[in-house]
Amino acid sequence: MTTKRIAVLTSGGDAQGMNAAVRAVVRTALDRGAEVYAIYEGYQGLVDGGESIRKMDWDSVGGILHRGGTIIGTARSEEFRTRDGRRKAAFNLIQHGIDGLIVIGGDGSLTGADIFRREWNSLLAELVQSNEISAESAVEHPNLLIVGMVGSIDNDFHGTEMTIGTDSALHRITDAVDAITSTAASHQRTFIVKVMGRNCGYLALFGALATGADWVLIPEAPPDVDNWQDVMVERLKAGTKAGRRHHIIIMAEGARDRDGKYIGSSDVQRVLEAGLGEEVRVTVLGHVQRGGRPSAYDRNLATLLGYEAVITILNAKPEDEPVLVGTKANRIIRLPLMECVEKTKAVAEAIAVKDYERAMGLRSSSFKDAFRTLKTMVRALPHPPEPGQKKFRIAVFHAGAPAPGMNTAARAAVRLGLDLGHIMLGVSNGFEGLAENQVQELNWTSVSGWASLGGSVMGTNRMVPKGKDLHAIARTIEDNHMDALLVIGGWNAYEAVYNMISDQVNFPAFNIPIVCLPASINNNLPGSEFSIGADTALNNIVDAADKIKQSAVATRRCFVVEVMGHWCGYLALMGGLATGAERFYLPEEGITLAELQQDVADLSRGFRAGKRLGLVIRNEDANPVYTTNFICSLFEEEGKDVFDVRPAILGHLQQGGDPSPFDRIQATRLASLCLEHLINQCNQGNTDSTFIGLQNGHIMFHDMRDFDRMADLKLQRPREQWWLQLKGIANLMAKLAPES
Repeated sequence: MTTKRIAVLTSGGDAQGMNAAVRAVVRTALDRGAEVYAIYEGYQGLVDGGESIRKMDWDSVGGILHRGGTIIGTARSEEFRTRDGRRKAAFNLIQHGIDGLIVIGGDGSLTGADIFRREWNSLLAELVQSNEISAESAVEHPNLLIVGMVGSIDNDFHGTEMTIGTDSALHRITDAVDAITSTAASHQRTFIVKVMGRNCGYLALFGALATGADWVLIPEAPPDVDNWQDVMVERLKAGTKAGRRHHIIIMAEGARDRDGKYIGSSDVQRVLEAGLGEEVRVTVLGHVQRGGRPSAYDRNLATLLGYEAVITILNAKPEDEPVLVGTKANRIIRLPLMECVEKTKAVAEAIAVKDYERAMGLRSSSFKDAFRTLKTMVRALPHPPEPGQKKFRIAVFHAGAPAPGMNTAARAAVRLGLDLGHIMLGVSNGFEGLAENQVQELNWTSVSGWASLGGSVMGTNRMVPKGKDLHAIARTIEDNHMDALLVIGGWNAYEAVYNMISDQVNFPAFNIPIVCLPASINNNLPGSEFSIGADTALNNIVDAADKIKQSAVATRRCFVVEVMGHWCGYLALMGGLATGAERFYLPEEGITLAELQQDVADLSRGFRAGKRLGLVIRNEDANPVYTTNFICSLFEEEGKDVFDVRPAILGHLQQGGDPSPFDRIQATRLASLCLEHLINQCNQGNTDSTFIGLQNGHIMFHDMRDFDRMADLKLQRPREQWWLQLKGIANLMAKLAPES
């Protein structure tokens, strides 16, 4: 049987995570017994052939997971756009026996791949006729199989919820805006920040939502009034009057007005300087959004897409149409490539003919929801309540261990509640503060600046109320006439609410709607695939591991990195996948001495073969006997004269820092849905207690009475954990090069 040969190329604009995708393609293909080639410099390399098409081995993609850009290069190729250029490309593939192509790029790159595939038979016929290839070669490769992955920071491709590079670009934007915000506040100044997005406002919209910006301009939804400049100026003036010391306007490069005329950053600057009577500064972020190391999310997304792309192309039939591998509902999916390309182009076409309603309609529901939410969040003050409207008194507080994103969720809930005319109460110091009646009414400016803050401004603790604490909490609820509670927190928060509803017979005050919003770096809460804070913690782990690997590379050293998680191994597994760790130890599996012996043998073999560094990640509670120090001592003893070993216990740095864009956006989205749910419950007179979560692509509210059924109360983790299915892929990527 002939060994399958496939090739991978990156094309178009580079995007962080492309290297992770190339690494995954190469290692998955080799693991499946295929030969794999990298085509350097995109389609131009395909046309040039020769040294531009190189066979890859396991170590060819070692040490690239954390690198930005693309190591195999990308270039625009005018020659490939011609029939003659594609004929040369076909000749070069046939010379190498390649008839499967994985393309990582945008819509133009993927469209080019489909044209190439459709012309394949006629191109080969021409090559046979000109005696450049044999008829036998043409018969052996009758079809060209195409699988695409989208590498684009704009997140502008239809069919996939996220594209490779988008999350990293959002990191660059939020970091920049956070930095600008501090200097803007110091000088009471207005800043305009221009971000990428020619026909897609994703980066501008979600960047504004994540940073608490005051105004946003995106191509899909131009200002809906002719005098939008006056409206913007008046809105910012109202914000200043309400106490804001600065203003941030974020605009996409493709922003335009209703007549289709582009809005330049200098245009906005002139309007604001004239209207506000002050200096206005412009920052154009440009290509910094594409640069730097990929985020944890992009590394893992690209790895999973690369794996799926290889499985797809190896299992494809000759007559199969091109496939796009993308993501939906936190799962990797396959889609018809050209259908997705056509719908992607339809957005640009709708914008070009000023059909903005259709352009917005073609965007995802989460995009449209975010836009609606942002329109409320950027207000200087809330709408006045409707005459005769019933006002509910809704309390918001944090509980359990701190998690980045808690403040973001509280800010969103408070502002959205106030805008709907309700009274929002803030409780300090979690359930302990609730028991001690540490309650105050919050206004619009009470939560100013909270969008980007880590930790918990209101304070939190791990108290789980029992006995007399429950009595005190019931009294506080009654004294403050609370109609509903929004509890933002982790395991202790869920446990506390579960105790409250279990004792409703004794405490009628607990018969009010209560919702728990998942916020825990451990990602160990039932009913939700993601908890607020887990993405930030994962990025903290990745940042630390990248630095550790740099320190180790010169000395033939292995680091054993201990991460948090208690009895949930999410951070260890996903951290291992994102850092390229050789091994990860999870509490779900435990650790055996036999495994440790095999691991040290594998490490020794790798170092003897020229390996310069090793990385092992251990969950803090993976095993009570085989501790981090024990593993270090064992590896040090068994690996002496080959490599040395150091421990790195990351500790609370995983909980610290400002929340990641992913956590800020999820926190805002979940807070909005929780508030809507509580208000509906109050209006209907329902008193159900629930917890919210994203599960199988759907936002769901689960009855708190099912908490003990859905969770392992002893091990404090869900009974079902979706991420465990990724263990096989993580192990594959971490394997040593096969022995020759």
